Amino acid sequence: MVVKVGIIKCGNIGTSPLVDLILDERADRKDIDVRVLGSGAKMGVEQVEEVTKKMIEDIKPDLIVFISPNPAAPGPKKARELLSKCGIPSVIIGDTPGLKVKDDIEKEGLGYIIVKCDPMIGARREFLDPIEMVLFNADVLKVLAGTGAIRVVQNAIDSMINAIKEGKEVELPKIVVNESKAVESMEYTNPYAKAKAMAAFKIAEMVGDTNVKGCFMVKEREKYLPVVASAHEMIRYAAKLVDEAREIEKSLDTVSRKPHGADGRILNKKKLMEKPE
Repeated sequence: MVVKVGIIKCGNIGTSPLVDLILDERADRKDIDVRVLGSGAKMGVEQVEEVTKKMIEDIKPDLIVFISPNPAAPGPKKARELLSKCGIPSVIIGDTPGLKVKDDIEKEGLGYIIVKCDPMIGARREFLDPIEMVLFNADVLKVLAGTGAIRVVQNAIDSMINAIKEGKEVELPKIVVNESKAVESMEYTNPYAKAKAMAAFKIAEMVGDTNVKGCFMVKEREKYLPVVASAHEMIRYAAKLVDEAREIEKSLDTVSRKPHGADGRILNKKKLMEKPE
């Protein structure tokens, strides 16, 4: 069976750009077919409603992943409303503000994955230009990968895909990705590598808090600009920490790699020169 996976991207969090690609990293899986719709940077009610309806009514996938900042915002709330009525197993992926509505999401019959180390960007016009935006997201992606947060997301979606393939009832995820859950998934061998990954996760959480302060709480330009700039410096150093963690594991030849097989199975290996099994 080929499972059709629909992914809706509205607005952007760090997990958004590659959430479809982590399911088929070499484009050779025979068991899934992925379709992606999005509304770009905006996540207003009108934009979200348009792409969500198109996914449900035109593409008609077996599984829907909706990813956006702040699942409590009006646009994502509209998507939740539509998805809860569509009869297609659906999961909401969001950042820390989604914690406020995770119980509501569950009551709506939807799954959720809240990624706590996926921080808000420093969205002040005087600071954030396209280059700064790309650099920030590049650092966030490295943190998401190196801490294991991306692996938790990937495993959760793969579990739903496997249930559909096997004709079983889909168990929707109810996951809050914290530092212990994320780092555990990376199977770090060296305790210092693990500690560096945990530190990167906690710094990324603080980045989100700092940018909320700089974007919404501090009103004076001469005060909020250093705040958001400091947050972007923090994520840069968090990215360096996960780089260091991976270099330690590489030096020991113990990097955890879990590629997909062509049939969708998740394989496993540690030594560089061994085959995944």
